[in-house]
Amino acid sequence: MAPQKIGAEAALEQLPGWIRVEGSRDAITRTLKFEDFNAAFGFMTRVALKADAMNHHPEWFNVYNRVEIVLTTHDCDGVSALDVEMARFIDAAASA
Repeated sequence: MAPQKIGAEAALEQLPGWIRVEGSRDAITRTLKFEDFNAAFGFMTRVALKADAMNHHPEWFNVYNRVEIVLTTHDCDGVSALDVEMARFIDAAASA
């Protein structure tokens, strides 16, 4: 059974620091900056392990200490509760 779409606006009400992706795509995004590349890569590794366990993988881009993350659920063509769960994990991992 595919996850149910809740939409970016409903997700953003629960996720301070996240914003809607520009354009018509139903997705949320956040850019994080770390002390250096090692810290950014460590963060990405923690998120990758969680994403694999959830079978829900972010789209991301990394340059040195900056990580840009986009979350959307492809199975429902928009933002779902899985994205909210992943965003909360990302927020916790970024502040650890």
